[in-house]
Amino acid sequence: MQAGQFPLEKIKKTSNHKSWFDYSLDYPTRTSYHSQNMEMEKHYLSQEKHAELTRELDDLKKVKRREIAERLEFAKSLGDLSENAEYQSAREEQADVEDRINQLDSILKISEIIATHHTSQVEVGSTLVVKKQSGGEETKYQIVGPEEVNITTGKISYLSPLGSSLLKKKKGDQVVVLTPKGKVAYEIIHIT
Repeated sequence: MQAGQFPLEKIKKTSNHKSWFDYSLDYPTRTSYHSQNMEMEKHYLSQEKHAELTRELDDLKKVKRREIAERLEFAKSLGDLSENAEYQSAREEQADVEDRINQLDSILKISEIIATHHTSQVEVGSTLVVKKQSGGEETKYQIVGPEEVNITTGKISYLSPLGSSLLKKKKGDQVVVLTPKGKVAYEIIHIT
């Protein structure tokens, strides 16, 4: 140890007051299931979704963070922080924003941009028409990554039971999917 340096464990805090810098660094952190498991898999995104997530991340970093910092400063100026609802609310929002920033950073780091495919077998990015063998109704689906799932527009994840069973299949192939109501058989009518 050099002259003038003190071991951190021997330094005693003489005041309960924190500076604004201390508060800006110790926001509550939350770890979501999504962010914990990001490193395990590659995320497939369309060019549009990648651009949308990039814009959201940029907005959170440049605009939202600044707004929350201003709210925290205002709330601190009101006095006692232990019973300051405005301050507590801003801190919770700060934690949510930081969690979403971390989540988006992770997604964008491991994402691969996909294009629509025109192949003979189903891949991520493929659009296909399937027919339930029991009901006979044809349904159009696009196989996408988990960030783009929207069942109302026919976008299903390649990780879903139906999506994963359709991967690498060709026109005319049949797949059986286990659902809560039992097994459902589908036939691939068309792939675009």
